[in-house]
Amino acid sequence: MNARPDARDFAAPQKFGIGQPVPRAEDPVLVRGEGRYTDDLALDGQAYAAFVRSPVAHGRLNGIDAEAARAMPGVLGVFTAADLDGYGRIANGMPFTNQDGSPMHKPPQPSLATDKVRYAGEPVAVVVAESLVQARDAAEAVVLDIEDLPVVTTPEEAAAPDAPLLHDDVPGNRALDFQIGDRAACEAAFARAAHVTSLPLVNNRLVINPMEPRSAIGVYEPEAERYTLHVGSQGVFGLRNGLADGVLKVARDKVRVLTGNVGGSFGMKAPVYPEYLPLLHAAKVLGRPVKWTDLRSESFLSDHHGRDVTVTAELALDAQGRFLAFRVCGHANMGAYLNPLSPLFQTVNIARNMVGVYRTPVFDVAVECLYTNTTPIGAYRGAGRPEGNYFIERLIDAAAAETGRDRVALRRLNHIRPEDMPYAAPSGLTYDSGDFPAVLDRALAAADWDGFEARRTESAARGKLRGIGIGDYLEITAPPTNEMGGIRFEADGTVTIITGTLDYGQGHATPFAQVLHDRLGIPLDRVRLLQGDSDQLIAGGGTGGSKSLMASGAAIVEASAQVIEKGRAAASAVLEAGPADIAFENGRFVIAGTDRGIGLLDLAARVRAGLADPEAPTSLDVAHIHAASPSAFPNGCHIAEVEVDPETGVAAVVRYTTVNDFGTVVNPLLVEGQIHGGVVQGIGQALLERTAYDEQGQLVTGSFMDYCLPRAADAPLMSFESHPVPAKTNPLGAKGCGEAGCAGALPSVMNALVDALRPRGVTHINMPATPRAIWTALREAESA
Repeated sequence: MNARPDARDFAAPQKFGIGQPVPRAEDPVLVRGEGRYTDDLALDGQAYAAFVRSPVAHGRLNGIDAEAARAMPGVLGVFTAADLDGYGRIANGMPFTNQDGSPMHKPPQPSLATDKVRYAGEPVAVVVAESLVQARDAAEAVVLDIEDLPVVTTPEEAAAPDAPLLHDDVPGNRALDFQIGDRAACEAAFARAAHVTSLPLVNNRLVINPMEPRSAIGVYEPEAERYTLHVGSQGVFGLRNGLADGVLKVARDKVRVLTGNVGGSFGMKAPVYPEYLPLLHAAKVLGRPVKWTDLRSESFLSDHHGRDVTVTAELALDAQGRFLAFRVCGHANMGAYLNPLSPLFQTVNIARNMVGVYRTPVFDVAVECLYTNTTPIGAYRGAGRPEGNYFIERLIDAAAAETGRDRVALRRLNHIRPEDMPYAAPSGLTYDSGDFPAVLDRALAAADWDGFEARRTESAARGKLRGIGIGDYLEITAPPTNEMGGIRFEADGTVTIITGTLDYGQGHATPFAQVLHDRLGIPLDRVRLLQGDSDQLIAGGGTGGSKSLMASGAAIVEASAQVIEKGRAAASAVLEAGPADIAFENGRFVIAGTDRGIGLLDLAARVRAGLADPEAPTSLDVAHIHAASPSAFPNGCHIAEVEVDPETGVAAVVRYTTVNDFGTVVNPLLVEGQIHGGVVQGIGQALLERTAYDEQGQLVTGSFMDYCLPRAADAPLMSFESHPVPAKTNPLGAKGCGEAGCAGALPSVMNALVDALRPRGVTHINMPATPRAIWTALREAESA
């Protein structure tokens, strides 16, 4: 569908229901530049903030001289940690324990540095002025007295016996000594294995770089003693609770969070950040709104980074090639402080997702999580799911090459089969549905796997090395949370869906409206979506972990059923028939067996005006909480082809095929777009994006001149096919799709790259496989 359907077409029942490729309703507004992002807001009397950040990665903060800054024109105030006494700090709520049973070391993060600075870019003070230029000028006049301390930027450095401590109460800089799995059974499996494959694998650190930098406006109402934060987020309900409970230390009804349009996040804008408390405090002290917008150069330092795990991964096989066990041992970089959900991404999520689509009986995953003088690590698209799939898929390709087996046949041999469902995985989770062999076979056919050698020959004739690779992935969606499903019939004849997930680029408005249209027959042009006001919510898990449609969609389905029940009672009064005789069909309540009826929207208007029957409902509105649906298991197979110029080391993805099982697909047009975005981000991590710190802890890839994001020329044309096997654990049968592109892209692209290089003697290369890395690997293989 290339054009937006005429609004009159929306009245056709089910024409735009579940399964239809309806264009996103918000796109015309956004492409005209009419979106409302946080930085677009200008509140009456607002002042402007600029943060003073540490120029060094590790040092003792002996003093802050802000006198010159306070005297500069337009400056309203300079605030430091001393001004925030009495507030809370940003805490980590994860209940992890070390292998010996002791609790994880998780010192809370101050909003402004106190005794020490622990990474370059850590906020130390905030300057508020009448204008943004004045605030930035004054921020440069603040003088910091910092005594340099030794720096560690990698977990290996942080774990050294003589390493400097970032936090005095964290011995050895170790946040967590993590282990999951059956170690004894795993060791026994490796002991009896006919073959063991071992690979050193790097899941490289990424700077997340959404299109819209972070921005926030703090507001305080003294009469109500109430804070309001306008901010880009992934869910206002959870962010409100985090601010109220842990940082502001006030009742939740004293905090409101408002989010308009959000220009991307990928996990990064979900948590409470250090900047938010100083903005709210300054607004309270100054009696006026205070606005801050990150500079791109600041965001490289101030936004959470993603990934950053280095491991040795091993796979044990028996004589027939069946998987006996896998194990992983390595280090995860936490940065200077823990993200509120760390280290979930680098530990549990990797272990559970590494099981993938294979009948691997046991596993053992051990990861040391260490503090370093770098920007904290947080969630990034997939948050451990792409890592787990990347690790197992690279091991499988390596094992096939080492044992002389066909890599496709090795996967088929070890697949979980449809007849195994429900399948109790060693992760402790039960897969409810899926047909992994069929997905693989369909992807091989769509990719013309059998015709690849002819394409390799053609590339060789042009002096290029060509390889093909598989990414046979499965993801476990985010842990279940309760979600609101509100349906409100407005006076103007529109219907508002209220739910606690939040659209930061996914396009929730249209698929949610399609679900409502499917259940209640409401025309799509009458449906509105409210997600970004915490005052309107009674529950909300936010958007993340590919769960939005399962959570909000299920909530809408259940709320729709309540609307029908209330509507049946109201229609019985209007139509003068018993409730048992009222049926709901195609958006109308009718007396069964007759043509007498009333449309849902007309009925809502009649109810609003008041019905004579005192027992009839006074409103058809519903405020429902959906009890959490279990995690789902989206899966698929991606096949990439990569060409390499051996003279320069430049690699390009030249062909890409995807077949995916996302269960029930509500809007295939949007799902395909999600896959495109995830694949491009996966290509970026695999081949382009390198985050580097120097010995002093300075980020040397701190701008787009040094940090290579994928561009349009780096994205191949992609074929997209669906092989849906509906989930059995939520009423829509949906499985989630937002992060799958990364999960399939990392292994397929890197397996294809190694396949291209293997004839030249290169059997492994780590991400990011930049031209320099590839060229060096080829030269070293020639020398060997």
